[in-house]
Amino acid sequence: MLTIAATTSLSIITAMSLTTAVPSAALTAGTSPVAVLPVAALPVAASSTAVLPAVGGSTASMSVDVLPTAVLSAAAQPAAVLSGSGHSAAAALPTAAPPTAARTGVRPSSRPSWHPCALGPDDTDGQALDNAGVECGDVTVPLDYAKPHGRTITVAIARSRGADATHRIGSMIINLGGPASPVRDSVPLARAAMGATGERFDLIGMDPRFAGRSTPVDCKWPAYWLPRSAGADRAGFDAMVALNRELAGRCGPAEQRLLRHASTANMARDMDMIRAALGEPKLSYLGYSQGSYLGAVYTQLFPRRADRMILDSAIDPVLSGTRVLRDAAPRREAGLREWAAWAAARDADYELGATADEVLATVRRVYAASARRPLVVGSYAVDDTLVPALIVTPLTEDTENGELAAVVRTLARAADGQPVEPSGEMAATLAGLVDGVGSATHTAQTAILCGDAAVSRNPEAYWRDIQRHRASSPLFEPLARTITPCSFWPYAPAERPINVYNSTPALVIQAEKDVNSQLPGAQALHRALTGSRMIVLAGARTHGVYLFRGASCVDEAVNAYLASGRLPATDATCSE
Repeated sequence: MLTIAATTSLSIITAMSLTTAVPSAALTAGTSPVAVLPVAALPVAASSTAVLPAVGGSTASMSVDVLPTAVLSAAAQPAAVLSGSGHSAAAALPTAAPPTAARTGVRPSSRPSWHPCALGPDDTDGQALDNAGVECGDVTVPLDYAKPHGRTITVAIARSRGADATHRIGSMIINLGGPASPVRDSVPLARAAMGATGERFDLIGMDPRFAGRSTPVDCKWPAYWLPRSAGADRAGFDAMVALNRELAGRCGPAEQRLLRHASTANMARDMDMIRAALGEPKLSYLGYSQGSYLGAVYTQLFPRRADRMILDSAIDPVLSGTRVLRDAAPRREAGLREWAAWAAARDADYELGATADEVLATVRRVYAASARRPLVVGSYAVDDTLVPALIVTPLTEDTENGELAAVVRTLARAADGQPVEPSGEMAATLAGLVDGVGSATHTAQTAILCGDAAVSRNPEAYWRDIQRHRASSPLFEPLARTITPCSFWPYAPAERPINVYNSTPALVIQAEKDVNSQLPGAQALHRALTGSRMIVLAGARTHGVYLFRGASCVDEAVNAYLASGRLPATDATCSE
């Protein structure tokens, strides 16, 4: 069982993430992936804990011309509504004309440029990969696919060859979401987790363009916006306007020349360049959270080249960019109430309240206190833009109920004027949001979100939207609907979002109570991929199911599909 430790949450990230989603995440043993997020519910089959039967044969991929672009995201909301605005896309900057299908036919480098993973004596991550027998390399790709013979960049990959050469299926790219979470260093963990089924694949960890060991871009941000909240009042909102304007302004001409080509569509094109460079006729894929959207875009752009496709903790492909965030609050409120009941049953341990209502009252008291005066937590001043981020990060996993209780207890004591220190997880979240830790990954992540869809550039549109929804969830609505750097980004998206709708076979995996990549969004992706099947893990509040949760009914069904290439006969809901 694997999990991903996110240094920041993209709430969508968590949905961004990416709630909690996540500026950067690393696959590690013992945590969970990078996060993200309503659309009408699709009925699922009756609950079953049995391994799903496989159908013979797969639905043929629909012939589709290469479409102009891609969208990134998770969760659900009308495509015409922009993040935090309620204005139509026409109100935002116009987008450039997309490249035609003919202009995307790029010839890749003949093969990856392989080299030792360790790039020096102090590169412990690279040394660990070398010791595990992993091969590292770089694939040269166009910076701008509309200009295939122009400037190039490199995308870093790591390959762990499967041991079962006799029954080899092909290469599988793994993506942990984010977007822009580096994956290269996590390949050995994926190899260990996948067992015998994984040995039939060469596992490929790809650092997305501009992240990790790929051609780097870093705007040297001193702080981060995701998942920062607009706070409890106008002062908090104005602070976020100022922060996001500053972050966008720190990306100068040199960074802009690269970042204007950051998008989910270009990441999908990079994946196909890697496939060709490896000499594979088809590509299998395992993508979590924002990575589910990347996989869906790949099936739209390259339907005949998609082999086994696993889309875990999936997001609505109609949503793009930061729009995924807007509708996350109601299900997060439900998750918080569920947690409050858990904490109330353990009042002797955490002293947050003897009933769920009392626990929620403690949360509200902490939030109100932080709006009056920042809470002193170790060396950090925690205000009302930060408290929701500290809460939503552990809320992602029901296995982190104890951590969330500890966070709220720490904040409550700080509100009472007691000296407190942050836990390790709290400190990591605050370091990413306040100290600028992870600036390079945050830069790439934001560029992808801003490159996937235009948004309103009028701060007052966001303020009005927050005020209209604040009463329904004072804690989470200002978090979901806040302004972002995309409102001040120096350029418009280069392409229009890709319309994902095809019959490419895929297996969609979803936890029922995921607060980041939420169930209605996964159901929307399932409907858009008409050849797909869907498995829902009932009752679980988690982000990242296959290999992370340890749910045998899911893991066994996924492994059977990977081994045979045959999807389950029906959709299903199963229990742990």
